[in-house]
Order: sequence, then structure tokens, then C-alpha cells
Amino acid sequence: MEKPNASLIEPIGEVNLHSSKWEWEKGVRKLQNYLESFFIKKGYLLLLVGFLLGRALILSKLTPFSLPFFAAVYLIKRDRAPLALVGLIAGAATLSIENAGFTFVAVLLFLVVFRIGEKWVKSGIKSLPFFVGIILGLGKLIESFLMTGQLTFYDGMMAAVQASLSFILTLIFLQSIPLLTVTKRRQLLKTEEIIGLIIMLASIMTGTIGWQVYDLSVEHIMSRYLVLVFSFIAGATVGSTVGVVTGLIFSLASVSSFTHMSLLAFSGVLGGLLKEGKKIGVSIGLLIATLLIGMYGEGGGSLSQTLLESAAAILLFLLTPQVFTSRLAKYIPGTSEYTAEQQKYMRKMRDVTAQRVSQFSNVFSALSNSFSQMDVESSEEENMREMDYFMSNVTEKTCQTCFKKEQCWAKNFNTTYSYMEEIIHEMDQNEGSIPTKLTREWDKYCTRSKRVYDVIQTELTFFQANQKLKKQVRESRRLVADQLQGVSEVMENFSKEIQRERENHYRQEEQIMEALQDFGIQIEQVEIYSLEQGNVDIEMTIPFYNSHGECEKLIAPMLSDILGETIVVQKEDSTEYLNGLCHANFRSSKKFIVQTGVAHAAKDGGFISGDSYSEIELGLGKYAIAISDGMGNGERAHYESNETIQLLQKILQTGIEEQVAIKSINSILSLRTTDEIFSTLDLAMIDLQNASAKFLKIGSTPSFIKRGNKIIKIQASNLPIGMLEEFEVDVVSEQLKAGDLLIMMSDGVFEGPRHVENYELWMKRKIQELQTDDPQEVADLIMEEVIRTSSGFIDDDMTVTVAKIKHNTPKWASIPVQKMKKRA
Repeated sequence: MEKPNASLIEPIGEVNLHSSKWEWEKGVRKLQNYLESFFIKKGYLLLLVGFLLGRALILSKLTPFSLPFFAAVYLIKRDRAPLALVGLIAGAATLSIENAGFTFVAVLLFLVVFRIGEKWVKSGIKSLPFFVGIILGLGKLIESFLMTGQLTFYDGMMAAVQASLSFILTLIFLQSIPLLTVTKRRQLLKTEEIIGLIIMLASIMTGTIGWQVYDLSVEHIMSRYLVLVFSFIAGATVGSTVGVVTGLIFSLASVSSFTHMSLLAFSGVLGGLLKEGKKIGVSIGLLIATLLIGMYGEGGGSLSQTLLESAAAILLFLLTPQVFTSRLAKYIPGTSEYTAEQQKYMRKMRDVTAQRVSQFSNVFSALSNSFSQMDVESSEEENMREMDYFMSNVTEKTCQTCFKKEQCWAKNFNTTYSYMEEIIHEMDQNEGSIPTKLTREWDKYCTRSKRVYDVIQTELTFFQANQKLKKQVRESRRLVADQLQGVSEVMENFSKEIQRERENHYRQEEQIMEALQDFGIQIEQVEIYSLEQGNVDIEMTIPFYNSHGECEKLIAPMLSDILGETIVVQKEDSTEYLNGLCHANFRSSKKFIVQTGVAHAAKDGGFISGDSYSEIELGLGKYAIAISDGMGNGERAHYESNETIQLLQKILQTGIEEQVAIKSINSILSLRTTDEIFSTLDLAMIDLQNASAKFLKIGSTPSFIKRGNKIIKIQASNLPIGMLEEFEVDVVSEQLKAGDLLIMMSDGVFEGPRHVENYELWMKRKIQELQTDDPQEVADLIMEEVIRTSSGFIDDDMTVTVAKIKHNTPKWASIPVQKMKKRA
């Protein structure tokens, strides 16, 4: 018989393995869903919990658990209250018939009092603990009186203790019971809710006091199991808390369990400390605590039993599925699962926000497309239709009553139409005048030629006004489309920025903190937001020591050596000096910097200049220099130019493209007033990463670049802002270099020199003769030279801005850091 091919057997076996694993997971999921449905949805978990709480005692006499549990269930899940009541009475009956009767009467009395009190009490949750505490306190007094026939001080104290415990337990159960009744809990647990849950679980386990399996105490096994679970999930802090709380409640239920509290607390601490060893490490912690406490606290005869109880708890713990512990860990603060759940929630909120912003971006883009859609018909068809309407209006007032109407329009339609179309065109183009030849021919052809001329002239006035209005509407529509598109692009970029998740740089943060502290600099906290080349973003919290410039002189140079690029202090916050801390933000430095100088003067030496200027570094790695010259002089010109500069600055800082920004400003200024008030704009945008520059000149004078002995002129032809509702912006691009001087000026400087025929050649020569490259000195020298050539008179507002492009040389050299990898 031929042997089967091994290569065929292995895939089949692998498929069977995957199939079996899938079937196993499906079965586990099915069982889990069934158990959730049976215990939580149908409420049988409340029946079981009620049974255990019904038989739970405090100080061997008090039963403060039953009524608070029923009251909380009644208020939160009223349809499941009968199941809870059945469980409570059944549990109390295992103690004695008197306890069962007392529980039933207390519940019945609570229902009557609470239903009556609901009419006067607004908040049932706030009043519930008072109802429960008073009923149980009075019930305990009545029970003591019926049993002994008298009341003693001891009876009053016990009644007060029971009332106080029931008051507190009601508050705890109100927080904890939703955890037993909600199948899928989305919210994360607060610390108070966790403590309440632990108290409730410990209270439930007191119902197992007295139960034994093969001489092993069930309450000891379950309490140690509970400590193992929480130590494994949340570490030593929560583990020891669970041990102390559980042991305390057990000691209240039975004084003999006081030693057990020490064992639970110690095992919680050891188990939490050894949680890195997974379940085995936590289990070893319980065994060590059992040995130490068992040998110290009790005789050797019970040590073996205590070890067996701990072994049973460890067995249960090892058999606990990973799914259960991982699911519980999501709700406990401090765990990695809790942190992951929070990050998942924040990521979801971030994605939802980014999606909404992107949707708004799409809306603005759609609106832009709607405004920018041209008419379906072509311009020729539209012109023909408008010509037909125009011709109809003319013929209605001239040819309609003419005796030659039939001759002209029925027999010679094309000839008549061509003549009138040509006349309309000529009158439209030549301001009402018609060529002599056309006039002579039309006079021979038409008997009412004079009347036709007059009607066409009249109708042409309305036609031209209508055409101008349509043109303005089209231009305004196009401008609105550009503005909406600009807003759409800004919102889309904002959406992308939101979606850029902050990377986790825990290892790098620790290494940077360690390197700085080894150098002797104390750092409270380091947060890295980005390590991208050229876009480093790091925040630090450092102790404040009289501000000797540690951030700029020490920390930034050390970061420069660590990260392999120049890092500078962008911002240092001094608002936390009162509590001894200072916050500093470190960023990548730009490759180029711009050093500027400005000289300006008002006409005739006045105080108010019609020129305005601005030099701002935008948050996008760009530097903007702008000069605006308002028409005329004085306060009104200053207002117009200053308004232009302020609008430009605010729009550019939003990230909208320069051309759209200028068109928007032009629209605002042209529609704001009917006065013929215009302003020029000279804008230079310099990229600080590569020194490339874009120049947008709107009615402004030329700018000049001085590169050594070479002078480069920058010029563009655009009308001033506010003159036309729509215009195209010419953009001139130029690559700047380190050492270049960019000189921009208003027309008062460029055209200021008297007795000069060629302003451009004169300005180039003066710039070339400069012996300094300091921006402020250059601006002052140019201004002084212009005023001197005008015999000391200032005939117009004058402004000169000079910018020098320089390599960004760090003020402080990098400090070598030992034992630190570059770009950790």
C-alpha cells in the first residue's frame, strides 16, 4: 500500500487543530452567554446573593445585610425584588425561624413606609438609607423587648450599631448592585465603587461561615481566593486592601477570625509584589504568608489545615479563566487593562471628533463646489438668449406698430436681425456711437431708424447694468467658493492633526530623565509628544531654583546631543513658581531665522501714518512680513491700512492659503463701504525650513533682495485692494539664501526722492552702496537718504522693512551626554 504524502497530512491536521480550537472557543462563548443570561438577565444571581446575605451575621447576633440588600434591589431593579426576598428569607431560615420571620416583617414594614414616604420625599436614593436604618434600629429594639420584656442600655447600643451598619450598607449596595445586574458595563469603576464591591463580596462570603468541605472551611478558601484574584489583577495596594476589608468583616462576624485578617492582608501584599510571576508568583505569596502567619499565630496542629485551605484557594485560582480576570481588570484603576480601556475610549472619542470635523469639512467643500459650479448652458448660448430678449424689447417698442413689419421680419428676418445685432454691438462697444457706413445703410433699410437708435440706447443702459450685476454675482459666488474651500482645507488639516495619536515614548522618557538626573539636574516629569526629525516636541516639569536659565543653558543643549538635532526652549511657564515647579516646552529649532528692522515716518512729521506694517512668525514654520499703504494720509488712511494688516494676520494664523486670504480681505474691504478708499498690500511669506519665499504684491511698489553686490527686483502687477470685487493675485516665488537682505517699502519711500527720473535705478544704486548688513541700520539709512533728497521734507507716509536671512546658530553648544543612545 502506498504511503500517504506527509505534505498533505500536515495541512489537514492543522485545519483540524484550528477547527477544534474554534469549536472550543465557540463552546466557551456559548456557555458564558448562557451563564450571563441565567444569572444576570433572569436575576438568579440576586437569589443566590440574597440567600448568603440572609444568613450573614455580625457579632453573632445582628443581621444588618438583609434589608439594605432588598431595599437597594427594590429601588434599582424592582422587577427582581421578589427573587431577592425569596433568597433572603431562605437564607435567614437556615439560621432560625425567628430570623426568617424578622426579615419578612422588616421587609414588609419597609415597603409600607417607603411607599407612603414617596409622596413627600423627592429623592428616593437619598432617603433610602434613612428609611432602612430607622426601620432596622426600631425593629431590633422591638425584638429585644418582646424577647426579654424590658430594654437595657446594651439593647439600645446593639440597635444603634445595627441601624448604623444598615445605613452604611445601603449606600454600599446602591453602588455595588448595578455591577450584578448590568450585563455589559461600559463605564470604568471609581475607587469608591471598587471598595464597595469588595465590602459586598466580603459580606456575601460571611454567609458561608460554618460551611465545611472535608473539614476545610469554605469561608477561608473563598476569602483567600478573592485576595489572590485582586492581587493578581491590581497588585499589592488593592490586594492588601481586599485582605484587610475582607478580614475585618469576617472578624466582625466571628471573633475567632481575627488572625485570619492578618493572613489575608499579608498574602495580599506578598501576592501583589510577586504578580510579575503571573499566577504562580501570586500563589507563592499566599503560601509564604500562610506559613509565616500559621506558625506564628496558631499551633502546629492547625497549620496543616490552613495550608490545605490555601492550597484549595490556589487550585481555584489556577482554574480561573484568563477571560474572567482580564475582564475584571478593565474596571480597576491602575491596571494595564484599565489604561488600555481608557486609551480605547479616548481613541474612540478622538476618532468621533475627527470624523465630525471631517464631515464639516466635506460640507464646506460641497458648498464650495456648489458655488463654483458654472451655468449648465455655455456662454454663447446664454449670450444668444440675452440678445433675443434684448431684441424683443426693442422691436416691441419700434417694429410692432410699423407698416413694414411684415416686410422686415417675415420676408427678411436674417438681414434685419443682423443689422440690429450689429447696431447693438457697436453702440455697446463705442458708448452709443455708430459707424457712418452702418448708419447710412440702416437709414436706407429702416423707416424708423431714429426711433430704433433711441430705444436701443435706452434699453442698452438697463442691459449693461444687468450685465454688470450678473458679473458681480458671479465674482462674489466665486469668492465665496474660494473662501469655503479654504475653510474646508483648514478643517480637513485639523481633522488629520486630531487623528495623529500621541505615541508612547515611556522608554525614551525614562532614559532622558535618567541622563539629566545623572548630570545633576532634577527633573520631576518628562512627556514626549513627538520625536519626529525637525518636529520634536517635549515638555518637562522641573523644580524652580531662582531661574538661572537651566532650561536654555543646560537641558536644551543636552537634549540636542541626545536627539542629534538642535533643540531650543520654546516656552517657559512661570505660573507654577509658587509651588516650586516650572514647566518648559522644548521644540526643534528652525534652520533659518529672520532678523528685521523697520523705519517709518508720517507725512509732514505727523503722529498718524497711513502706512501699517506687521512682522509675525506663524505657527506653521513660516515668517510673514507685510506693508499696507492706505489711500491718502491721516486717520482714515491709517484705519484702512491697519484694518488690512489686522485681517491678514488673523486669517493667515488660521492656516488659510495666502491667496485666499488676500481675496477675502479684498472682498471685505470692497463691500464694506461705497467710498473709493483703497489700500495696497505687500506680503512676503518666508519658509524658515528652506528659506523659500513667496511674494504677493497688491498695488505695491517693488521689493529688492541684496545678495552681496547683486540686487534682485521683485515686482508684480495687481490693482490695490478694494478697487475691484474680483481679481487674480500674482504670486512671485524666490529662493532666498543665508545673508540675503530683503528690503520692502511703501510708495512714499520708493517714489520719495525728488528730481529722480528712474526711481528703480536710483534705489538699486543706493542699496548697492550700503556698507552694512544690519537690518535696522539699512532701514534707517534708506529712510534718511530719501528724506535728504527731498530737502528734509516728508511729502508722504513712508515705511521701510528690512529682513536678514540667517542660519539658525544655537546660542549654546550641545552638551555630550554619557551612557545615552542617540535617538533612543
